[in-house]
Amino acid sequence: MKICASLGRPSDMQEALGADMVEVRTDILGSVPDTKGMETVVTFRDGFDASLLPEGFSGIIDAGTEKLHDVPFRTICSVHDYDKTPSGQTISRTLNAMSSDISKGAYMVRNFEDLAHLLEASRDTKKEHVILGMGALGTVTRIRQRIMGNSFTFAYVSEPTAPGQLSLREMRKLGDECMITGIVGDPLEHSRSPAMHAAAYAASGVNGKYLIFRSPSLARIEDCIRGYDVRGINVTIPYKESILGHLDVLDADAEKAGAVNTIVNESGRLKGYNTDIHGIEAAFKNIKCQMKGKRVLVMGSGGAARACIIASMRNGAEVSITGRNSLTVSRLSSEFGIESIGNGLADLSKHDILVNSTPIGMYGEGDYPADIRALRGEHTVLDMVYGAETELIREATSKGCRIARGEDMLAMQGARAFELWTGISGMFDVMMAEIRS
Repeated sequence: MKICASLGRPSDMQEALGADMVEVRTDILGSVPDTKGMETVVTFRDGFDASLLPEGFSGIIDAGTEKLHDVPFRTICSVHDYDKTPSGQTISRTLNAMSSDISKGAYMVRNFEDLAHLLEASRDTKKEHVILGMGALGTVTRIRQRIMGNSFTFAYVSEPTAPGQLSLREMRKLGDECMITGIVGDPLEHSRSPAMHAAAYAASGVNGKYLIFRSPSLARIEDCIRGYDVRGINVTIPYKESILGHLDVLDADAEKAGAVNTIVNESGRLKGYNTDIHGIEAAFKNIKCQMKGKRVLVMGSGGAARACIIASMRNGAEVSITGRNSLTVSRLSSEFGIESIGNGLADLSKHDILVNSTPIGMYGEGDYPADIRALRGEHTVLDMVYGAETELIREATSKGCRIARGEDMLAMQGARAFELWTGISGMFDVMMAEIRS
């Protein structure tokens, strides 16, 4: 990986000596500092000004879309779109037509289709180029320099100079061949998965990066996983069921659940797993709750509810379901042959275990589909929401209920996903410690 360190201030130069080249942006620094003989790109955002170049300069000039004539340097023509990513054909046509030595395009990535367009552009741009995605979704393009065919990639020293940049120190550690995993969902602001998996990478010694893929749709996600050589993806709200149509095969649990929360890229063959089931079983095991013979009421009817139904049934429990969406509740009732109870109509005295698989308390608000005020001390409660003291947890605590935490479930499903990607087990305690921190 050839890394160009973008300087945010003159004092960055000392640390930038660990890069292959440096970028000086005149709009940030105002002048060109001593770059210690390193290959240097001077970027002009406000028009080319030769007077800013030091005597004897022999680097590369980036003047944006300004055409430079008769300059004794290598040149970059660059385009930036801070709003969107055009089609791959549009990008490659634009970059191929540039008269500079290197063509550069940087585009805001909003979804997987944009990421796919950047891949297509990189393959169709025949001249020397640098094609990058901006924003968190575009970070993968900065790591995968070889796949993108980029002449070099950028990193920051003290602070990012473009959205989606990683630090020089991290980019140098990662390199082109690092393992990339991540999470897809919308929203993702509260997710603890990035921190958990970062801790697991550090503890295991695996050279990897866990990225955030927040996208409003899944269109072309499979092209991006394969094209950018992404080893695996965690899947969360609202995509655990809709992801199925983008995969090649499902493992037995995922097929039975009709929901996937973990994808493994097996040399281009995308296989879906449901590690939520392991997480739910672990959450009950940690509080020494035997499910066999117990009556479980599941609140919710999405992918997490499916996992809970399977975990409960295969551990010998009798399951009922209730939720705010009568159509999806009815569908799950029919699919699994379990009792469905109308919204707000459940009698908790007829159940031993109450499970919340809705996003109430984390991503959503409103009334639970069962009256939690009817909880009694003999109940066991699992709230899959983590990192928050929800109304359900407060009520269960006040009534003296035995409580299984969403954090236990989260750490176990994460540890299982990490094992599927890396072959390394035993990361539950590492991930739990990160959640608690």
